[in-house]
Amino acid sequence: MAFEFMYIPIGVPTFHLESAQKEFDKSVELLKSIDKDVVVPDEMLLSIDKVNAFIEGKTPDLIIVQNITFANGAYIAEVLRKIDCPVLLWTLREPVIDGTRLRLNSLTGAYSAANVLHEFSRPFEYIFGSANEENVIKKVKSTVAAAKVKKALRALNIAQVGHTPQGFGFGRALDMEMMTTFGANLVSIEARELIDNAKSYSDDDIKSYLDDAKTRINGLDEIKENNVLDFARLYRAYDEFVKNNNIGALSSRCWPDFFTAFGTPVCSVLGILNDLGIAAACEADTYGALTMYISSFLTGKSAFFGDPVSLDEGENTVTFWHCGMAPCSLAREDTGACAGLHCNRKIGPTLEFGCKAEKEVTIFRIGKKADGSFRFFISGGEAMDKPQQFYGTSIVVKTESPSYDVVNNSVKAGWEPHFAVAMGDIKEELRALANMLGIEVEEY
Repeated sequence: MAFEFMYIPIGVPTFHLESAQKEFDKSVELLKSIDKDVVVPDEMLLSIDKVNAFIEGKTPDLIIVQNITFANGAYIAEVLRKIDCPVLLWTLREPVIDGTRLRLNSLTGAYSAANVLHEFSRPFEYIFGSANEENVIKKVKSTVAAAKVKKALRALNIAQVGHTPQGFGFGRALDMEMMTTFGANLVSIEARELIDNAKSYSDDDIKSYLDDAKTRINGLDEIKENNVLDFARLYRAYDEFVKNNNIGALSSRCWPDFFTAFGTPVCSVLGILNDLGIAAACEADTYGALTMYISSFLTGKSAFFGDPVSLDEGENTVTFWHCGMAPCSLAREDTGACAGLHCNRKIGPTLEFGCKAEKEVTIFRIGKKADGSFRFFISGGEAMDKPQQFYGTSIVVKTESPSYDVVNNSVKAGWEPHFAVAMGDIKEELRALANMLGIEVEEY
């Protein structure tokens, strides 16, 4: 079902309605510029009866409740009684301060509404200001985006291919935990099933997959032919599994099975899946895959997945790296995505490149505290114009905070060793999403 959000401007008719009407018109214009299908009333809702008539039978995924003037707590209580979804509470700035009458008294109304939200135990987002103010525009957009992610998660099938290697249990997910916290459905399959499927394909069966891969990866002809063909077999096996099961994200076991039981790594397949819109993480890190899914949903771009492996206090940078499964679309234009051999196993094809520069990035991780509760890691920065740092794929991030502090504090806080680097500034959206999901945020 399509995402739907609704604007509910509440108030009473005893304030300055000409000022209120101007704010109403500006607010509707802003919301329609964000989503032309936003549900808005034809007029300000200046009585509880009008509020009830407007919301009757509607099941939105987000409501924006605006005190167009003062309204007592009974107004929003009626809304909360009938609608259960994320809320953005919006207070308008008083339009004129001239020693005469109070035109709107929106702020007092917001306190009344917030008190009721608190009594209902409903988490909510909040913004103060008029519709033409930059902070308001940004907040409304980020809240709408977060609510869209929340809805998308409820329709997400996320696959766990195989088990995490020993010592990597931080990425292992439980089906009920995934569903109750995020709303997503966890699908599990053994890695050997996809390996067996891959082994069943003839060279003719995989020709189109091999042709496609050659348009994405440079130098495949320099890798042993049998490994390249087996890579294409894996590509088809994963692609068909994803399509047949409506998978939107997956984590996959990689070592040692794909080296020992199949003879060819799965790294490059995961990189391509990311560019096909399927968030894919290696080492069976399912919460890493979920982190990537959210990152890509909010930015519209593939996300990098990797370990923090190097710190440079002088440059204020942290390098993130992995063996060779980054999305090909992130490769530097001067090299493109190149084929190579796994740095430890010396078997290919893996992906080899440094990532291109990106003015704004967000380092993100869905993690767990020692008590089992979830938390979000959020940190901002810029992806630097740097060549490949090590065998495999790498991205160098100049962090907004001192890089030493980011590393030192996150290590001491016990964060997992895998992070996503999202190609854009999505910090505000992630804060809002965490609030909607009831998850703690830690910012670095």
